[in-house]
Amino acid sequence: MADDHPLYREGVVSAIKERPELEFVGEAGDGTQALEDIKQLEPDVAILDVKMPGIDGVRVLNALQRDGAGTRVMFLSAYLDSAIVYRAVAAGAAAYLSKDSGRQAICDAVSAVARGESVLAPEIHAGIAQEIRTREHDDRPVLSPREREILGLTAEGCTAPEIGRRLYLSTTTVKTHLQHLYEKLGVSDRAAAVAEAMRRGLLE
Repeated sequence: MADDHPLYREGVVSAIKERPELEFVGEAGDGTQALEDIKQLEPDVAILDVKMPGIDGVRVLNALQRDGAGTRVMFLSAYLDSAIVYRAVAAGAAAYLSKDSGRQAICDAVSAVARGESVLAPEIHAGIAQEIRTREHDDRPVLSPREREILGLTAEGCTAPEIGRRLYLSTTTVKTHLQHLYEKLGVSDRAAAVAEAMRRGLLE
């Protein structure tokens, strides 16, 4: 179980420990520690959040997939945006639940994932279906309005601090949005992001 909110994590851990068929083996407060612990403890199921300090949950999943780890990953997150859910599921997530899910639903999902099943929260079904349809007919990634703003300013040659001042955001927040843009576009730097966005018709 990895989550950067100790009180929430404590509640989930408590729920798991109350279920006789489940065995709790460890917890972590950030993605880097979670990856290390999963490699060492080799649990059947790892519960991650998408957004965590250090390495985010999808990157942890990608690293586990790359290394051929047998651990199945379940996401428990407050982020239910269809593009984020799609990214997690496409990376190989076995389950994706909202943090609003009840203790029983969370534990039932852990048991299902351990049995090899997949679980998606009811409230994200419509969004993920639409995301699949959109991507099926268009190779352009789905960008949020904020990501589109930042992409446009990046294309104009603005630096992260300049974009932050223009949009009243911290430089760190801008860099986080840029990283998400890079991931969606499949690139690793600003110049490549602008070139790829132009190729895909995301920039006027």
